[in-house]
Amino acid sequence: MTAIVWETARLSAMALPFTLHDFEIALSHVDRGLDLKLTVRTARHPSETMERVWLRVLAYCLFHEERLAFGPGLGEPEAPDLQADDLTGRLTRWIRVGKADPAKVQRAADQNADAKVAVLFESPAKLEAFLSEARAAGLSRLGEVELVAADPELVATLGAKDGRRAKLSLTLVGDHAYLDVGGTACDGPLTRGSAG
Repeated sequence: MTAIVWETARLSAMALPFTLHDFEIALSHVDRGLDLKLTVRTARHPSETMERVWLRVLAYCLFHEERLAFGPGLGEPEAPDLQADDLTGRLTRWIRVGKADPAKVQRAADQNADAKVAVLFESPAKLEAFLSEARAAGLSRLGEVELVAADPELVATLGAKDGRRAKLSLTLVGDHAYLDVGGTACDGPLTRGSAG
């Protein structure tokens, strides 16, 4: 009986459509000298929270580079949440957001030696848990992976904005993010970690 209920729930989830979200972003990344106007469209998986959607948008801005695009998301758990390829099709950027498995991140770094690999966590506590798990497993090759955690209050504030369209300005200065979303100002620190 349990297997039938699970299968029915799984099939129902598969039938649910993705929801498209549009973001108009004025991005100022002071340390990198970026001042851009971006129009971003991403699909929200039926089981994805708005907090995770916003975390992906923050990652898009924080690690922005030419040809950066959203990956298939929760529909393909082994794929990166964001990635960039050069003009030859070679992967140059691999990004995961939210919960990340240290072994899978190390494997991604090993398999894509020429790509910059990064993880953006939803809180410093999740970053610390990742680092503890990596140390306990003896994963020693994560030193080149960029590990950043967003402020959980900032993520929660953004997650409460669940409209399908958002206009925002985001200024990144040092390790701090300042946002204005539809007239509501919010900000929070970005915490960096290292497995090296």
